[in-house]
Amino acid sequence: MFGGLTEKLANAFKKFKNKGKLTEADVKEGMREVKLALLEADVNFKVVKEFVKAVTERAVGSQVLESLLPAQQIVKIVNEELIKLMGGETPKININPKPPTVIMMVGLQGAGKTTHSAKIASYYKHKGKSPLLVACDVYRPAAVDQLKIVGEAANIPVFSMGTKISPVEIAKAGVEYAKKNGHDMVFIDTAGRLHIDEELMAELVKIKEATGPSEILLVVDAMLGQDAVNVAKTFNDLLDITGVVLTKMDGDTRGGAALSVKYITGKPIKFIGTGEKLDALEPFHPDRMASRILGMGDILSLIEKAEAAYDEKNAKELEKKMREQTFSLDDFLEQMRQLKKMGNLEQLIAMVPGANMGALKNAQLDESQMAKTEAIILSMTRQERLRPDIINGSRRKRIANGSGTSVEDVNKLLKQFEQMKKMMKQFSNMGKRRGFGGMKLPF
Repeated sequence: MFGGLTEKLANAFKKFKNKGKLTEADVKEGMREVKLALLEADVNFKVVKEFVKAVTERAVGSQVLESLLPAQQIVKIVNEELIKLMGGETPKININPKPPTVIMMVGLQGAGKTTHSAKIASYYKHKGKSPLLVACDVYRPAAVDQLKIVGEAANIPVFSMGTKISPVEIAKAGVEYAKKNGHDMVFIDTAGRLHIDEELMAELVKIKEATGPSEILLVVDAMLGQDAVNVAKTFNDLLDITGVVLTKMDGDTRGGAALSVKYITGKPIKFIGTGEKLDALEPFHPDRMASRILGMGDILSLIEKAEAAYDEKNAKELEKKMREQTFSLDDFLEQMRQLKKMGNLEQLIAMVPGANMGALKNAQLDESQMAKTEAIILSMTRQERLRPDIINGSRRKRIANGSGTSVEDVNKLLKQFEQMKKMMKQFSNMGKRRGFGGMKLPF
């Protein structure tokens, strides 16, 4: 996420760095490049204007211009202003002290509302809550069935009354069912449209009045860019939403929605969807997101993902291998399985401060690749797994035949193994780094 924006901002900061001492003219010239980078990322023009103004005013102060490291001071200011722009503190869901906590999920059709109802419910289930999904989309074909499927996958019950009853009545009955059956959270999956219309909004207002939700979360496709912000503003004006869920943040998103929503609507982003799987969801942390945008990684989110995927014993063994640089192909297979639990590999690498994204650009983790990888490694001798450097041409041919793959597949795996070792080395060296915020800057 934010790949293009991160690269353009890094290039702008390099110009500051190459200047040494900065003048006010240098700052303004560099900020023009920052402005262009933000506009190309589809950030709202008004937001860009105010952001650049705030950064420039701080950057032309004596603290920066007379600093020994003015470039790093400017990056620090940009980081702080990005955090402020995206809301400052990490927003939380309002939990009703008198259960159940009712959460209305609203948004346009195709944004991922049904899936993210289950994702957020699953997130809270892992925190000890007892969620209930309520199927109130009676218009879209198979919407109720879809909610039942994702609910079953997340092991969360779904309350439904078919498609012949008013969504308002279903929502009210769902909340009553939750009270009687000990569910302390209710997620109401409402209907969406391809566009905002009076009928849709009137129905949502009635559901809101009937259920008194603690939260109204608007689910928006981040890939819509500026249009996502316009959708958020319209829903907020009519429903007074409490927060936003940005989906498809793993796609080719330019970042405009994430950087504009809070400023334009006044309502925080509370979650981001980072993939199709039920666990591909993250609470939105403005400080961590700013760090990612500036290419400084997000080590806290990475640690949280690792803790969720690894048990303590595995974590200690991994730490030892990282420290001692002993990493075999058996370990490689095991780590690929663990990484798969954590999510998309490129997203994970982007969280490593100063990580070389190019080195792992082509490393893919899909089901077919996992099966192929396992077959290749299991076709090797014990010695070959421990010392892959001894695998010559004839050995590669034998391994390919034994695993039902090609020599090219074996070569690709060995290359990926070397890439993984490079990643492990980056992890092991992280503690030795110095720089802004304890992290080495990528420029």
